[in-house]
Amino acid sequence: MKRRRMEIIFLFIIIAAVYVILFTQVSIDMKLFFMGLYIFVMFVTMFSLMLENRFAHETLLWMYVLLFFPVFGYLFYLFSGQLYLKGYLYQTKRKRDRAEWKSLVKQVSAPDLSFLNNHQESFAAFAKNASETTISTSSKTEVLKNGNETFTEIIKQLKKAEKFIHIEYYIFRSDRLGTEIIDILIEKAQAGVEVLFIFDAAGSLKLSNNEIKRMKNAGIKAFPFSPLKNGFFNQKFNFRNHRKIIIIDGEIGFVGGLNVGEEYLGRNKEIGFWRDTHMVLKGEAVYMLHTVFLLDWEYVSGEDVLQERPELKNEGGKGDGAVQVVASGPDTQQGIMSDFYYALINSATESIWIASPYFVPNQAIKAAIKHAAVKGIQVRLMVPAVNDGFLTQYGSRSYFGELLQYGVEVYSYKKGFLHQKLIIVDGDIASIGTANMDMRSFHLNFEVNVFLMGSRSIGDLISHYKEDMLDSEKLDPIEYNNRSMLERSKESFARLFSNVL
Repeated sequence: MKRRRMEIIFLFIIIAAVYVILFTQVSIDMKLFFMGLYIFVMFVTMFSLMLENRFAHETLLWMYVLLFFPVFGYLFYLFSGQLYLKGYLYQTKRKRDRAEWKSLVKQVSAPDLSFLNNHQESFAAFAKNASETTISTSSKTEVLKNGNETFTEIIKQLKKAEKFIHIEYYIFRSDRLGTEIIDILIEKAQAGVEVLFIFDAAGSLKLSNNEIKRMKNAGIKAFPFSPLKNGFFNQKFNFRNHRKIIIIDGEIGFVGGLNVGEEYLGRNKEIGFWRDTHMVLKGEAVYMLHTVFLLDWEYVSGEDVLQERPELKNEGGKGDGAVQVVASGPDTQQGIMSDFYYALINSATESIWIASPYFVPNQAIKAAIKHAAVKGIQVRLMVPAVNDGFLTQYGSRSYFGELLQYGVEVYSYKKGFLHQKLIIVDGDIASIGTANMDMRSFHLNFEVNVFLMGSRSIGDLISHYKEDMLDSEKLDPIEYNNRSMLERSKESFARLFSNVL
């Protein structure tokens, strides 16, 4: 926080210096004094920037921005140029969460992973050491395709709840679907079921205050994650909780790409059909997913709920392959989801299938994809033909040329908006969850994914991917290279913002 206060002081000094130098008639000595202050602030800021040891081109770029765009350059640097370095904002939560995960891991006996093949075993070794969570062989998974299938199952299970419902969403709207789910939550709360509800303050702006009051009046505990009014000067408004989690009675869990809103059922005429994937968890993995929720709940509510929680039961039931729940964000190791994606892609020996609505890879992942394609591994990338934003759409497209050049197959999904976040490697390892393949998911958002090894659910993901290919157009490298100068200009402009997309 000391650094943040200093940055705000520097901002006011810069504004005052520019104003005095350019818009006042004070003496030359006074102007020289403020010019000296301005130079001092720039020197300290750029020296601090240099000590961060970023890539050289990135450091130089931000130095140019600071030098040539007085005030606006510094503002842009504060609110965009150093976002992923703001780990201290959630330092207390991160330390507490790590301690809780270490305590939980001690309860879990080492899983028998002898059934994995060589490349699955290689990825599992990385996953075991890289994450605070454990790999479970006592869990079962089920793939839910699109909104109708997902919300039918969610509503069905919510109505069965007897002990508790714990729910956490990035977007939760007060539309017909949202109201239907809220009505069920209220009914259950009035029947004595504990209902804890976390909603992201920015993503759920369309969750009305009346609905929140109605829930609270019924006995539901509801808290926003990172309220916007408290987050401007410390930049917390940029760090959003992108997780979508439901835990019912500790027996069943839901996680994936679908938020709560009519558009996720394809009922928004402007967006049209919504292609997404969600997942049901049962067994040991539910306990891991529930831990992610409870750690977030302690953060937003201040309640110490984990101390009263029963220990994990190691019943050793036979599961469906190996399953690992991985949380990422400012409350975990920096860039952990990026590391998982990189390791997953690097483990491939035959094929890599990726589906992502926002494809803005970092240098490591882009290099891994290119390297895989050069080795003769089949690499497929599926993205929506039309995205929900200019920068995200053209920022993604700016990467197609170099990928096509290396032999990557790029598919443009035409049926509607593709929102699933999916990676399938060699047909027997997969990732599904909330994290996109972009800088915001890697460095700013709180995310949670499920990694599958040798699971039957991977077969469903493969089948669905093949069906999606029928609704997609494969990009022709020659046609893409002949696109207009206007399209190239849009892509190049959008790519300038790739670090904050």
